[in-house]
Order: sequence, then structure tokens, then C-alpha cells
Amino acid sequence: MQNIMPGTQEQLNKEMTSGYVGFDPTADSLHVGNLVPITLLMRMQRAGHKPYALLGGATGMIGDPSGKSQERNLLDMDTILYNCEAQKKQLEKFIDFSKGRPDAAVMVNNYDWFRDFRFLDFIRDVGKHISVNYMMAKDSVQKRLETGLSFTEFTYQLIQGYDYLHLYKTKNVKLQFGGADQWGNIVTGTELIRRTMGGEAYAFTCPLITKTDGSKFGKTETGNVWLDANRTSPYQFYQFWLKQADDDAERMIMTFSFRTLEEIKTLIEEHKAAPHLRKLQKALAEELTTLVHSAEDLSFAQKASEILFGQSSIEALRILNEKQLLEVMEGVPQVHASSGVLDNGTDLLTFLSDNGVFTSKGEARKMVQNGGISINKEKVIAIDFVLKKEHLLNNRYVLIQKGKSNYTLAIFN
Repeated sequence: MQNIMPGTQEQLNKEMTSGYVGFDPTADSLHVGNLVPITLLMRMQRAGHKPYALLGGATGMIGDPSGKSQERNLLDMDTILYNCEAQKKQLEKFIDFSKGRPDAAVMVNNYDWFRDFRFLDFIRDVGKHISVNYMMAKDSVQKRLETGLSFTEFTYQLIQGYDYLHLYKTKNVKLQFGGADQWGNIVTGTELIRRTMGGEAYAFTCPLITKTDGSKFGKTETGNVWLDANRTSPYQFYQFWLKQADDDAERMIMTFSFRTLEEIKTLIEEHKAAPHLRKLQKALAEELTTLVHSAEDLSFAQKASEILFGQSSIEALRILNEKQLLEVMEGVPQVHASSGVLDNGTDLLTFLSDNGVFTSKGEARKMVQNGGISINKEKVIAIDFVLKKEHLLNNRYVLIQKGKSNYTLAIFN
């Protein structure tokens, strides 16, 4: 944890507690940054508490300034409601909403209580309880004063604070949690509850999961890894975790893994003893790919990784359908050619030089002579190798490999 309000741990130890976290519907998919609150909801339910997932149908119309360097574009209501429904379906995979159990998860949307809340009523009944000085002191506001902060975003903490007050009054929700950048918004809610009802409410935050450059994984930032398989394939998702640096992998497995603490510590020690085996990254990738996608998707991701980085054969390539092949080859340089050149076969060295895979036939010839060229994972031995239609994968593709892991995908139209 990064921040925790006094009494929070005691409250959780005392009784089953209803607690919530909010999700911002600015995209139709959640992303890896959301895995922190998602796993917190899961842990909460597994510990016998009652989790609430709040979809920000109302707050999504405004935009949270926390952690942002500039104001983002506002979305129309149809888009927000569509995004809320898409995120709802994703969340149902992680927490149990089944009725009949006391700790059954509950999904709420703050648009339901804000849509009929008149502006004058809001500033009279809510705004009068929080001073401008209190709001100005928040880090999320201070960091934006130099670049500019609209009144719309300035009021965000009041709206999020009212969410907590509403859930406290109507659902007996006594806990809110989230990422570290949400601390100011969250404690505004606890302050509203204290000032309007004299009630006690609790809160904690956890460190954000950040990219290498230190920026957070937010939907309006670049380089996102999404939980939707259509946005980020299970193979790409698996590779994301597999490529983590040792220090990051250790931090992330402590954050996300549902293994016991003893198992995690053992895994960390085994990794440190032989870091080249990347046991930590593999364990993290396997657990999270299965959690977010499925065991079948994990199996495919592992096979795909073996194709590119292992000693797989052409048979492994041929069992992939076109969609799977393109998933595996995403990011691999491509060259395009007419399928007509394969009617009578085409000289491989000429093809490689003409399409820029090598700068010249001489360079390509030298690489073949040194055993450094493979076609569809089969090493080319003959200098006069002819590329034919029989080499096509899914009737359109040929995988060219230079050295151990330098690939080019030839696409024939």
C-alpha cells in the first residue's frame, strides 16, 4: 500500500466490509493499469468482504485531472454508456456477482444518481461542505495549475467525493481504494461523509503500475496493453510480462500473483540464482495470461513464443490459422510481392535483394553460405534455392529468418 487512512485495517479485521473502486469509462476496454484495482477487488472478495465496482458513467463525462498533463477530450453519452457496458462484461470475469452469497459483488454506475441531480442542488448540498482551499491543496490540482485546469476538471474531486457519500448512505459502503493518484479524490469523499453525516469512512491506495519511462498505463497515454483480446492479443499480452526487467517483474509478481507469499519468495530466490532462465517473468506471464484470458490462450502464446524464439519446426507454423499467424508476427517487418512471381518459382537470393531484405544478392548469398537464412523455420542450404507456392503459409505468407531472431514476413497478394 502507498497510503492508508487510520483505522482501515482494524475495520477490515472487525467485520465484513463493503468497499469499492471506480473505473473510468474512457475506452471500451480495461488495461493493465486497471489490474491493480481488479486484483484488489478479487482479494477483497476472497477475504470475505463485499466488493463494489463503480463505473463512472457521470465522471467519465468530465475527466479526472489526476496524473494527467493535459485535459482530455470529452466523450458523448452514447460512447460512455457503450464503454461502461464493455467494461462491465470484463469485470464479470474477475469477481463473482452471483446473488445469494453475502459477499456477492455489486456493479453500480454513478450516472444513475447524477443524471437527475440539478446543478444548483449539487453546489448547495455538496459544494458548501468543501472549501476551495481544501480543493486547491490537492496534488492533482497543484500539478495542473501551471498548464491550466478547467473548472470542469477542478470539480471532479467533489463529484467523486459525492460517489462515496452516496454509497455510504445507500449501500453502507465504508471503504474506497484505488491507485496512488486517486488519494486526493478519495479522501474528499471521506471528508464529505464526516462533515455531512459525522460518519467514519476508510481508504487506502496502492502504487501505480508504470511504464519504463515512469508514466502510468492510462487509456489516454501511449503504449497501452489492453485486457480485450481484440485490442491486445493474448500472445502480445503474454510477451508484455515476459519482457519485464528483473526488478519490475519482482515488484509486479508481488502485486498481482495469487500464489502464497512463501511461493513468491521461493520463486524470487530461484530467479536470482539463475536470472538467465527468467523464471519470474515466465511465472508472471503464465499466471496473468490465464487470469485475463484463458489456459488455452496461454498455451497458444507459449507455442507462438517457441515459434519465434525457440527451435520450432515448419509444422508448428503450419498449424496456425491466418489470424494466429498475424498475431504472432505483429511488429515483424513485412515485404509485399505479387503471388505471380511464384508461378514458376523465384530465385531466393534475387527475391531477398529486390525486396530489401538484404542490400544485395552478394550479401544474401554470404548469409546462406554461413547457414544464416531460414524459410519457414527450415534452414536454406542451397545457393540456388527457389521460392515456390508450396512454401506459402495460409496461401499468402512466407517467414524469412536471418540469424537467430531477425524476421521478415513476406506477404504475397
